[in-house]
Amino acid sequence: MQSRGKRKYTIHLTPGSIGVKAEQRELIDLAHHYGYEAAEPQPAYLATLKDDEIKALTEYLRSRQLVWGASGLTVEFRQTDEMFAEGMKKLPAQAAALKKAGVTRVGTWMRPSHDTWTYRQHFDIYARRLGAVADVLGGHGLRLGLEYVGPKLNWSAMKHPFIHTMAETKELIAAMGKKNVGFVLDSWHWYTAGEGKADLLTLKNADVVSVDLNDAPLGRKVEEQIDNQRELPAATGVIDIATFLNALQEIGYDGPIRPEPFNAPLRAMPREQILTVTVEAMRKAFGMAGAA
Repeated sequence: MQSRGKRKYTIHLTPGSIGVKAEQRELIDLAHHYGYEAAEPQPAYLATLKDDEIKALTEYLRSRQLVWGASGLTVEFRQTDEMFAEGMKKLPAQAAALKKAGVTRVGTWMRPSHDTWTYRQHFDIYARRLGAVADVLGGHGLRLGLEYVGPKLNWSAMKHPFIHTMAETKELIAAMGKKNVGFVLDSWHWYTAGEGKADLLTLKNADVVSVDLNDAPLGRKVEEQIDNQRELPAATGVIDIATFLNALQEIGYDGPIRPEPFNAPLRAMPREQILTVTVEAMRKAFGMAGAA
């Protein structure tokens, strides 16, 4: 592992968040080659491996001076009961495989509005379904992170607005009553929800499962920001990256931070350039917080 100075968090490569495709072993190689520090575990793939194959893959990861980052949740809990049930059938094997690999973090995002579910219906469905997910994950030593979606254009897009702030997410987590559930924090949603450093400092390291980092386009009011039109971390200065990262350092956050710019010009670049400019942007952002 490269020297990280006083910071405990790592630069996490999740290929899909920057428009890159890579299978598990290639993902590890790309992370190592381009200077990332953590690699995304792919649970559906890991579940196909035998125990000795998982062990060999994990040893390979370590030999490349990397650690595992956060896995995505493969269970579709936002739609029908049938889709949720189908995903839950596969979850135990995937959770077992993640545990064998030494992964401890799983993250997902929540819809901020719905055309038919009222806020209360939405809340109850998520509490029940995500509670069941947390039970399975917890049985394998895994934590579940929940990401709220902050932009007004998202939570006002359908008839019934839903959770789109840190405070509301805390209410859902409390209602679930599961000790292994926390946050996926995203600088974009923190900014668009109108939150500040004080909000972040209400959390402890144990409350944060994973983190996403990005910046916002210039020339738009916060309520005009469009969720899939973002910028690389520290690209514009619209989002106060230094304050965001400094707060994470204050609470002792020790997990993965992945770039999630959702940026069309970036995705149009050759893969090698995407990986290079993205890790450089992450290091620039960390440097702004005195944590390069």
